[in-house]
Amino acid sequence: MGGRVLPGTPIAVDFWSVRRAGGARLFFLSHMHADHTAGLSGTWRRPLYCSPLTARLLHHRLQVGARGPAPLRPGPARPRHGCARPQVPRCWIRPLEVGQSHALGEEVTVTLLDANHCPGAVMFLFEGAFGTILYTGDFRYASAMRREPLLRGRRIDRLYLDTTHCRPCQPLPSRSRAARQAARLIRAHPSHRVVVGVYSLGKEALLVELAVEFGTWVVVSPSRLEEMRLLEMPNVFTAEEGAGWIRAVDVAEIRRDTLVSWNMTHPTIAILPTGRPVKITHPKIFPIPYSDHSSFSELCEFVKWLKPCSVIPLVRDDMCQAYFQKYLSSDHQALPDLKIPKPVQESLQQQSKTKTRRTVCQQALFKRHSVSQGVVYESPEKHTEEPDGPRGIKVPQQNFCAAAFCSKEGCTGCHVSKEKGKEEQSGEQSGVAIATGAVRQSPVSDEHVPSGNFLQQRNESYLLVPLIVLKQNSSQEFDRVVEDFLRRGEAP
Repeated sequence: MGGRVLPGTPIAVDFWSVRRAGGARLFFLSHMHADHTAGLSGTWRRPLYCSPLTARLLHHRLQVGARGPAPLRPGPARPRHGCARPQVPRCWIRPLEVGQSHALGEEVTVTLLDANHCPGAVMFLFEGAFGTILYTGDFRYASAMRREPLLRGRRIDRLYLDTTHCRPCQPLPSRSRAARQAARLIRAHPSHRVVVGVYSLGKEALLVELAVEFGTWVVVSPSRLEEMRLLEMPNVFTAEEGAGWIRAVDVAEIRRDTLVSWNMTHPTIAILPTGRPVKITHPKIFPIPYSDHSSFSELCEFVKWLKPCSVIPLVRDDMCQAYFQKYLSSDHQALPDLKIPKPVQESLQQQSKTKTRRTVCQQALFKRHSVSQGVVYESPEKHTEEPDGPRGIKVPQQNFCAAAFCSKEGCTGCHVSKEKGKEEQSGEQSGVAIATGAVRQSPVSDEHVPSGNFLQQRNESYLLVPLIVLKQNSSQEFDRVVEDFLRRGEAP
């Protein structure tokens, strides 16, 4: 199961590729299993919302990463469904209390609900202009969920459902029944040591139940013992070898060669608590149907009670939607529009405008103390105390633009720079220097603006158009000014 970007919303769950996230701006982590943190690393630079316990696990991973990884036992690579070690910067981790509603801006309200999957795992109930969405992530349905006031009688427009075990032909017992099955298996081998293959997060409740049932310590690795203490599990775990005859190891260690090695030292059986089909490579390996995902019958019961308008399988399976069709709400045909809602759309457009409001060339033009192209008329509101009237200055001879290498089409600053260069070159060839004036104006009506189209407005600043691009109706006035200037230059 991978993460998802929820269409028509600014939400992404267990999805850590910002480049492919489109308009998603709110990122949520359901729990710490590796298939839900793929892509999450120390380069992450966005707020990450999760449960307080998941936040503690993330902080712990940071500390472990700072000390360096623990030595690995011989064996194959870490399983895909284990617990990842993403070293997310602490400042971006935002824990949200479970069972409380949290408003994230003006667009989204989210409530975290216990997912009954592994420590820290939660479901997300999203509300906004897009409707109401329940995202289960990995979860194991329990009848106690029907007593959740935030779900009881609530219209759910979209249900993103964990369909890991959406197979009618694969029944699963409850976890309590599966735990009793494991206990019977252990009693059937009274002289054997027991090794339980588990992922680095999950199945803690089974280990505690077996330890209490048989009155023994459960031996774990030092790093797992740290996590058990972080999770505040009952004090039945130890890292002391030989202190107990039940041992928890990584699920990847349950294989033929390790069973052969263990049984050469002492009779040993291995228990694999999983709801998935497994290939048995040794007669002393015993799979137990203990799963942290909902069975097919539990999924049907959950959907029938919730009556959502639509079901979206999180594990892609075309048949799943057909199974749940009869349990959908009677008005499921009127699904919410999956287009981006107006508040979210306006927010995204506003962000885009903020980023592109001024090009690099425009910023150079509007800097107060920068050398301008031609003559820049500053905003009149800033200089109301100064009198009107021209003030002669000489046009700078350099072709200045802070972004002179800008090649964007439509860039006013670069365009003016190029035209001005042509103007100055023409002036040098004719031996004529043209004087221009800078005028500051008071904030008055249009009737006080000088005629002749000498001014152009640009984002609260006023740019004098270069003489070579003046409109045709001002050419005669321009010729007269040049003749007067040449006449004064010839006078003794």
